[in-house]
Amino acid sequence: MSPVSRGFRHFRRRSDEEAGRVPPGQYVTRDFPVLSAGPTPHTPLEDWTFSITQGGEVKKSWSWRETLALPAETVTADVHCVTRWSKLDTQWRGVSVDTLLDQVDHDALYVLAFCDGGYTTNLPIEDVTGGQAWVAYEYDGGPLEPEHGGPARLLVPHLYFWKSAKWARGLDLRDADEPGFWETYGYHMYGDPWREQRYAGD
Repeated sequence: MSPVSRGFRHFRRRSDEEAGRVPPGQYVTRDFPVLSAGPTPHTPLEDWTFSITQGGEVKKSWSWRETLALPAETVTADVHCVTRWSKLDTQWRGVSVDTLLDQVDHDALYVLAFCDGGYTTNLPIEDVTGGQAWVAYEYDGGPLEPEHGGPARLLVPHLYFWKSAKWARGLDLRDADEPGFWETYGYHMYGDPWREQRYAGD
């Protein structure tokens, strides 16, 4: 499955001011490149839900309207793609994962994000809590476009951007760390851009 890649036009070298914000091996871009491992899903909002699941059961689920009614946060974050581009000061709005997980009883150590189109990615619970992750449905002041993961995507900006799963539909609570889509193809299980954890063994 070859990824779709668009938007690689305006790369530039890091300024001295930006150097402390851009991980090793990354280049800053003004564009917002599009990378997808398949066709872009288009789920009608009336059919969209976001669910917390565990052991094959739904613990809690929200419709689109219910999600928009939850307390929202505006987030400005730098994002870093494993393909070596970084985009600084991106602006998002969405619901903190803390807000969602606070509504279910659990003692899980990991989550597996699942999405329209069959994409999944694994994350330690400590990396999606404590104000570090969101279900984002707006970008740059407007609705999140489908090519960038709309209607909603996971946003985990401190990890490589493949962990910010597009077209997110839920989080499955897990006791053990299990690889998601790209992880089964050799991507790193964790994906820290500052440690250049691109692939297994990095």
